[in-house]
Amino acid sequence: MYVLYSVFFAFAAAVLVKHYAIYARHSGIPEIKTLLGGFVIRRFLGAWTLLTKSVGLCLSVASGLWLGKEGPLVHVACCCANLLMKPFAVLRQNEARKREVLSAAASAGISVAFGSPIGGVLFSLEQLSYYFPDKTMWQSFVCAMVAAVSLQFLNPFRTGKLVLYQVQYTRGWHDFEMVPYAILGILGGLYGAFFIKMNMHVASWRKTSWFRYFPILEVVLVALVTALMNFPVSYMRLQSSELVAYLFQECSNAPDPLGLCKDKTAQPISLLLLSAAIGLIMASITFGLQLPAGVILPSMAIGALYGRAIGITVQSWQTLYPTAWIFRSCQPDVQCVTPGVYAIIGAASALAGVTRMTVSIVVIMFELTGVLTYVLPIMIAVMISKWVGDAFGKKGIYESWIHFKEYPYLENKDDYVPDILASKIMTRIEDLVVITATGNSINSLEQLLQTQPYKGFPVVTNTREAHLLGYISRSELRQAIEKATTQKHLPPHTECIFSTTSSYSTPDPQPMYPSSASVLDLRPWLDQTPITLPSKSSLLLTTNLFAKLGLRMWPLL
Repeated sequence: MYVLYSVFFAFAAAVLVKHYAIYARHSGIPEIKTLLGGFVIRRFLGAWTLLTKSVGLCLSVASGLWLGKEGPLVHVACCCANLLMKPFAVLRQNEARKREVLSAAASAGISVAFGSPIGGVLFSLEQLSYYFPDKTMWQSFVCAMVAAVSLQFLNPFRTGKLVLYQVQYTRGWHDFEMVPYAILGILGGLYGAFFIKMNMHVASWRKTSWFRYFPILEVVLVALVTALMNFPVSYMRLQSSELVAYLFQECSNAPDPLGLCKDKTAQPISLLLLSAAIGLIMASITFGLQLPAGVILPSMAIGALYGRAIGITVQSWQTLYPTAWIFRSCQPDVQCVTPGVYAIIGAASALAGVTRMTVSIVVIMFELTGVLTYVLPIMIAVMISKWVGDAFGKKGIYESWIHFKEYPYLENKDDYVPDILASKIMTRIEDLVVITATGNSINSLEQLLQTQPYKGFPVVTNTREAHLLGYISRSELRQAIEKATTQKHLPPHTECIFSTTSSYSTPDPQPMYPSSASVLDLRPWLDQTPITLPSKSSLLLTTNLFAKLGLRMWPLL
């Protein structure tokens, strides 16, 4: 029955995504990063996407696949914000305000997922938002706080906890434990680098294999294999959130269904490491299937598994050699090592290795434990994990998917921009595809649209003088031609003009064409005041303005 339920829930989630809202698949965070960067993805935040993502996410999590709900909850929160903005024209028609609201909604999504309002704000600041002024930070904090208070009032787990794996620790840590904490940081960086590489290879293979024609079949097969591998191992049989909750716990009077505190042999260590290895493989395959799936909770679970294994190992050494000089800070007859702390530090290091985040992870883990004592070990493990992961590649998992899907996203975290003029790297007029003010016909413009893939075209006086008259987007040019041919019934040889003067530099310009039905005037469709920069502007200034304004093109004069 376990296998049948797992396959059925995964199948139902995949069917919902394919037939009702294709944008409900995956995590949604790469697309939200792109949206906040200025790109428009239609129907990504629509009502059908919200409904399909909400129901599909419940089914996906219930299937027992190696996926999480935290990332998709950010997408759900942004969908809710987009629908709430619809009745208000001041928000709906203002792209800058819309991005501020979406940033605040993303903070609320993480706040609900982790029970961490401050961590949610920092997550939006560090990972998602392109431009995050002080006003947006305050709005995000209020939104995240209200979300956390609402979750506390609803009390979904009937335990008073905001999330299932929220824990309390009663013991501190010792100086000698800094070495295994650093090792956990190294393992987290290696895990993140390997996961990203493997996940990208699987995504590239999926893009060219025959599975791309049968995505539901692929989901069913992965769910079947996952269920068959999970059921024999007690650690993997649990839901990821429940597994993380047990791994984080101290060995006290808390329930221990996994036998982590009772079994003092090496068997738990080997099973924990085996579960972590299998989880790594299955999570890298699952993240990218056609169903709602996040990567945050699986990474935390895998990190908690190998972290708990190292914690049990250190605890065993201290028990066998209590008088060794390295353990001299431990008090006799008092438990010195807490394996649950190693689990939460391992989870933080794994999450940092995959996402390349730092500050928000530390704050989220602090809010999960509620103890300042462990902030320093978590900080050290997270920083080491990021350093090790960056040695194999600067891109985190979300940036890698943005690059894989070829979204028009300009990363605003690049460390170095050459100190040169923008004119040194700009595309010259000889290499640009431009439209001249005159000398065009409906037929020639249609051929231009068919042969060139660009989203828009600069309009110049002529190719010799190249005075910029404006910019016309591909969609507006196509719409203007369709109206001229279908409504006005103009023939294909009709001349099209973008200017009524014979020369840009003529002191007393005279109209070249009278008002005639044989001429198609495209000036109303032309953006005559595009944002421009002098060609002598620095590349650093140009890059910063591109990133902060979310532009897709920028003429240099």
